[in-house]
Amino acid sequence: MTSIMVLNGPNLGRLGSREPDIYGSQTLADIEQGLHKALPTDITLDFRQSDDEATLIGWLHEAADSRTPVIFNPAAFTHYSYALRDACQIVAETGTPLIEVHLSNPHARESFRHTSVISGAARGVIAGFGDQSYHLALSHILTLLERH
Repeated sequence: MTSIMVLNGPNLGRLGSREPDIYGSQTLADIEQGLHKALPTDITLDFRQSDDEATLIGWLHEAADSRTPVIFNPAAFTHYSYALRDACQIVAETGTPLIEVHLSNPHARESFRHTSVISGAARGVIAGFGDQSYHLALSHILTLLERH
């Protein structure tokens, strides 16, 4: 059975109560539940969240080693974590898809959010569509899996 890893960075466990005018009212559990509903029966979802950079790096290494496609919302680490960027590059070097997602549009926010150090290692970036950013990434990965 094929699996897709969905990794979520710092403060995303606070969705639903954290700045709902920017991030919406859905919780991370709501997003996970919606993704599960969209999955074909032969695909599993491995949905994780951590506020810890080292944990996220370990999970990216796990994805690289197992060739598991990744949907990744690095949250604030997007803008400065070269260690996470390097781990994303390790995933990319295996030919495994990694899609960077964001609930909000970082380019419409504070200037420090305009730069992603992660994007250069990602196959693509989807931002600004709320929870649909995750669904668009899932749809793309499912299309890639059908081609192989």
